[in-house]
Amino acid sequence: MKVQSDLLLTNIGELVTLAGSPCPRRGEAAKELSIIQDGALASFNGKIVWTGKTRNAFKSVQLIENHLEIDIAGKVITPGFVDSHTHPLYAGTRQVEFALRAAGADYEDIAAAGGGILNSVSRTRQASPDELEDTLLAHLTTMLLLGTTTVEIKSGYGLDLETEIRCLETASRLSEYWPQTIARTFLGAHEIPLEFRGRSDEYIDYLIDEVLPEIKSRTLADYVDIFCEKGVFTAEQARYYLQAAKDMGFGIRMHADEFHDTDGASVAVDIGAMSADHLLSISDRNIKKIAGSNTVATLLPGTALFLGKPFPPGRKLLDAGAAVAIATDFNPGSCFCESMPLMINLAVCQCGFSIEEAVTAATVNGAAALGMGDYKGALAPGMDADMILWDLDDYRGIAYHMAIPDIEDLIVSGQLVSNMFE
Repeated sequence: MKVQSDLLLTNIGELVTLAGSPCPRRGEAAKELSIIQDGALASFNGKIVWTGKTRNAFKSVQLIENHLEIDIAGKVITPGFVDSHTHPLYAGTRQVEFALRAAGADYEDIAAAGGGILNSVSRTRQASPDELEDTLLAHLTTMLLLGTTTVEIKSGYGLDLETEIRCLETASRLSEYWPQTIARTFLGAHEIPLEFRGRSDEYIDYLIDEVLPEIKSRTLADYVDIFCEKGVFTAEQARYYLQAAKDMGFGIRMHADEFHDTDGASVAVDIGAMSADHLLSISDRNIKKIAGSNTVATLLPGTALFLGKPFPPGRKLLDAGAAVAIATDFNPGSCFCESMPLMINLAVCQCGFSIEEAVTAATVNGAAALGMGDYKGALAPGMDADMILWDLDDYRGIAYHMAIPDIEDLIVSGQLVSNMFE
């Protein structure tokens, strides 16, 4: 029996499906892209209903009235990118601090002097909802045009109930009409605000007792995150806080072992976090521990590049058997970059990934890190019809063309993005 379709793509030179398990891929499975040569793909109401060879398309698909049919002319299609770690909810920029670092100052020294995250907190607290929305929309648009069809958005530049609510409301409002799929993460434990300086335990209690219940009651966040780092929150505080958030029904994510080995990755595994992110300074012991768990190791190579830090140990994690994702960490202070294609290039050139492992990390494993592996990150029947149409005849060109993605168009929920912006 033929399946109904309102979108049919034919003559796809390489249809990179990544079809397979919704679980995060590791080992040999992370290298398997499940490519269909001379492929075709059909979707209906935003869901993929059929994939196969072009020669079989019209035997298998019944096109409805007012359908869209596109001849891809031998080019490449991949799943849309899943950027599973970003910080675009803020006001103001920090190019002055960037100049200070260029002159020799260190990111941690700037933060200790009242710059860094607290600089953005001051500006974000003063921003109106319209200002926050305009900034967020500008960066989401850039991400979309660079191939990101699913994006995680963190709060964390308010650090008080009022501003954090305002930021999460902005993300929630956009998620109702914006074409990208948005996952919302509450990162109130991003830094210790000035009014709680020297009283970090009291701030954690404030978040648990007053802020988390309000966010939960308003269903404003899917996940809770914490920055476990020297000078911010300890591993013990992270364990206590994340367990409280988990008990309230939130999914758990974690900034871990970015600048120092704080044992954050171990906490992430013990608490059952969906992902442990950064990991520039993860110990060999915790590489082994995360590799034996279901927690996704999410690497952010753009941050290492931007800050001039050593790149995360991607090859070590992959060889140990970890499930690894990559993301941009887009934020105003330590990685002002929305480009997942650049992250793929850095993963290959600086972190030891094969091209296939990097593509997997930017799609299906990013989706798994967000708990979306059963409908995002791959192109197979039942999955969301989110994909990138590349002006390439070889998928390896995605990593090869550094910083200049050869994207011809995108399809989100079965709709051409170029049509959306006409």
